[in-house]
Amino acid sequence: MQVTGCPTPSLHRKRGLFLNPYCVYKAKPRFPPRISGMLVSPRRPTVQKMASRRPSPLDITHRRMVVSMPDLQDITLPEPLPRNLSLRISDTTSCRSSSGPVLNVAPKSTYTFKIPEVHFPLVSQCVQAYHSDFVSLLSKAMGLLAPDNSLLLARYFYLRGLVQLMRGQLLSALSDFQNLYRTDIRIFPDALVRGMVESMSVPERTQAEQTPELKRLITQVLDKPGEAPKVDDPVKHFELPKKHMQLGDFVKRVQESGIVKDTSVIHRLFDALTVGHQKQIDPETFRDFYNCWKETEAEAQEVSLPLLVMEHLDKNECVYKLSSSVKTSRGVGKIAMTQKRLFLLTEGRPGYVDISTFRDIEEVRSTTSTFFLLRIPTLKIRMASRKEVFEANLKSECDLWHLMVKEMWAGKKLAEEHKDPQYIQQALTNVLLMDAVVGTLRSPGAIYAASKLSYFDKMKSEMPTAFPMTTAETLKHKISPWVGETAPQAVDVLLYTPGHLDPAEKAEDARPKLWCALSGGKVTVFDASSWTVHQHCFKVGTSKVSCMVMAEQSQLWIGCEDSVIYIINTHSMSCNKQLTDHRSAVTGLAVQDGKKPSQVFSCSLDGTVLAWNVSTLQVTSRFQLPSGGLTSISLHSGHLWCCTGDSILVLTLQGTFCQELRSDQTPSNTRTSFVGFQLFHEEQLWAACVGHSEVYVWSLKDLARPPQTVPLQDCSQIHCLLLVKRQIWVGGRGLSQGKLKGKIYVIDVQRKTVEKELVAHADTVRTLCSAEDRYVLSGSGGEEGKIAIWQVE
Repeated sequence: MQVTGCPTPSLHRKRGLFLNPYCVYKAKPRFPPRISGMLVSPRRPTVQKMASRRPSPLDITHRRMVVSMPDLQDITLPEPLPRNLSLRISDTTSCRSSSGPVLNVAPKSTYTFKIPEVHFPLVSQCVQAYHSDFVSLLSKAMGLLAPDNSLLLARYFYLRGLVQLMRGQLLSALSDFQNLYRTDIRIFPDALVRGMVESMSVPERTQAEQTPELKRLITQVLDKPGEAPKVDDPVKHFELPKKHMQLGDFVKRVQESGIVKDTSVIHRLFDALTVGHQKQIDPETFRDFYNCWKETEAEAQEVSLPLLVMEHLDKNECVYKLSSSVKTSRGVGKIAMTQKRLFLLTEGRPGYVDISTFRDIEEVRSTTSTFFLLRIPTLKIRMASRKEVFEANLKSECDLWHLMVKEMWAGKKLAEEHKDPQYIQQALTNVLLMDAVVGTLRSPGAIYAASKLSYFDKMKSEMPTAFPMTTAETLKHKISPWVGETAPQAVDVLLYTPGHLDPAEKAEDARPKLWCALSGGKVTVFDASSWTVHQHCFKVGTSKVSCMVMAEQSQLWIGCEDSVIYIINTHSMSCNKQLTDHRSAVTGLAVQDGKKPSQVFSCSLDGTVLAWNVSTLQVTSRFQLPSGGLTSISLHSGHLWCCTGDSILVLTLQGTFCQELRSDQTPSNTRTSFVGFQLFHEEQLWAACVGHSEVYVWSLKDLARPPQTVPLQDCSQIHCLLLVKRQIWVGGRGLSQGKLKGKIYVIDVQRKTVEKELVAHADTVRTLCSAEDRYVLSGSGGEEGKIAIWQVE
């Protein structure tokens, strides 16, 4: 992080100890490094870090933070998993004994390409002959490659393209460079190809545009004047402001400074810093706030707890706040706050005295006690597990501690009731900002200003105390894939991939994963064994993701509305291949059953269906549906089932028509669009339609017969369907306690009745996926943008 115009924060003020859980000042590579835990990273040494670090002159400059997503019971780091976990698939053929210290991994193959001999003399005819020999040898080498050796093939395409360019064969060169999209997009010579296109004559341009692949390449190259967009880089050139800021400019400055990104939180911070003043912030106030924040952050890095104290804490707990030395009902010392508890760091011989976990708190009050006619501000905390009330004479710090403890208590309470540990992390952010606001303003109204950031304490009284019983019993966990972004984002697609025990992989790579597609082509990957972030927000284009499938163990295919299929290498977490044969939005992907699928089918909105060879990434067959409007595709019993809006078509794998189911065959007899469908063995087809609050069930033996109807009570919208075991899960939106919320209906396939209504999302349930039929994961719209994890019975 480069900061200009900013004095180094002075460290002479003995303020309370704090640091930022959102701020990570670390440059990202093109593809961000894996993060073990949540993106939200406390710049604070954990207990584990304190126990392991050794005094060194480089300690201050070389610090790395240990991060984890807080658990609902106690905030712990994920431990290495046992090898027989049911969420992994054990690959017995490749898994060997791990008792030896050295892992046997086959060395990488080496390839040699011999360039042709130079012809003398170097006259035009000899040079042309040399180029021709070069192209011929490259073509021969490419023909001898194994179909799946795409990386080496890409290098050959690149070399042959350069030689073709030297020969003046622009169309052949463009064709070779275009092939880099499906072999290795990382070496695509963007500037060179743009120059080639701009220099083409009108006849050459016309001839090139007669080939669909080259026409698309020309359009892509000319549409982007600069290099292809890279992953967002959070490290920016930040300068302290030199003029007064309105709300919009203030939001931008705070985000650039790395303090916090969430726009709604920054809005509350703006209100806090402008209490009693005109709604603008002057440069001096911003500078004081920034310096205060950085000062406490720097102080926090030097914290060291005695070993006796660390033994009482979890290994990933951090001390977020230390009070001054005060007198309490349990001795004299400093009150310490972690993300889990309050404890007293006793003076003299440093020791640990437990005060309370946030879970155990029943009441927090700010009062006064009398001492020699003096009334001293006192904090009182009553716990559920003991009769004794804890008292601390915090004097001038009392009001701030009162605000902070209540906010953390409320955050913990809501996190447990709603099974959403992100509330704890958000409460910590609010508490950190409260402290910085009080340190900045230093006025009688500072506490009132800080109370503007007391979000969860106010929310606690407004939100329902708990979910309905059925929801509470079925819901296991909630996670937020948009953490670190400026606002919640809709969850467009979810995909669960099981783990594989491959000795050549790192342990974290072998674990099961949850792939979550957010708006704008962003994808976040969770470790599904611990629900911690494995990879934060890499990008596949800039358009909405519409579908995802695992084509093979190391290949994830992602279809987007920009008509491109992006292929992710699941080991490197990089996207170095793109399939660009579709001409409109890719809407569906289907993989053949089997351990090693040989084909993937893709469809696009214009009605095109393509069959791909997984190894070569070549199109093996294609056909066109005349009706268009193709929104999804499914493979079942050797047939393709295609949803074309108002009808479902059954086709052979070669595209021959078999039968059709129309939406006006529902009891309403009205023509509408299918939302989606699910096929249950050889027996039933379940489908839902736009504008209908029921699910229809057809017999696969006779689609012409009228369907059975399963009504959904208080349902206003159906968005997705999922078959799990012998249940159909229906996601959408409906009324709950008088408000529109995201709802899930669980229907028994045999009885065709609704068994459960689940309500845990504030916004529409947009997508559902299954984790080995043990869990169902649901993603919600942009108002909330969270993922819920449900137990399947």
